[in-house]
Amino acid sequence: MVISKQQTLNRDKQLNILERKYIVLTQQGLPLCAKPYHSLAEQLAITVEQVLKMTNDLLDRGIIRRIAAVPNHYKIGYLFNGMTTWDIADDKAVAFGEKVGDLSFVSHCYLRPRHLPLWNYNLFAMIHAKDELQLKKYQAQIKLLLDEVLQHHQGKSHDVLTSTKILKKTGLRLKSKQSKEEVSNV
Repeated sequence: MVISKQQTLNRDKQLNILERKYIVLTQQGLPLCAKPYHSLAEQLAITVEQVLKMTNDLLDRGIIRRIAAVPNHYKIGYLFNGMTTWDIADDKAVAFGEKVGDLSFVSHCYLRPRHLPLWNYNLFAMIHAKDELQLKKYQAQIKLLLDEVLQHHQGKSHDVLTSTKILKKTGLRLKSKQSKEEVSNV
């Protein structure tokens, strides 16, 4: 019997009962305690080693894409957020992007292609602040760092796109129909 690539992928995505329980327990995040995998082991009535093996297996199969800390900045008091956008000389973008990315108040920073003439920005840095004044100070700090390499197309070298609403901030979720052994990677 020949098994197609799609059949193999579908089989690899199927969950057993224990894996389903694991995902239900972790889809809102790992337990907030000193030893989260010990807590999961206790809740699943298995050993910590089995939890770690299951975690690695789910990662290998692509059911879990990654494990990372994803703090909700709103819940910890950072209510003002903005994606700063910068028009940096292309030959300086990587070096200065790394400098911006090293700033303590920048959560992530990356380069993207420009879409001229409508969008001349190529460096993006997400900043989080407790108030609007702090947000503006952070943006000014980045501008000071980048001043020597900012370009001025039509008089504008940077902007900030402020967050007004969270549209989606979720990780792995099981589909709502309990009869299906499918998962949704979000």
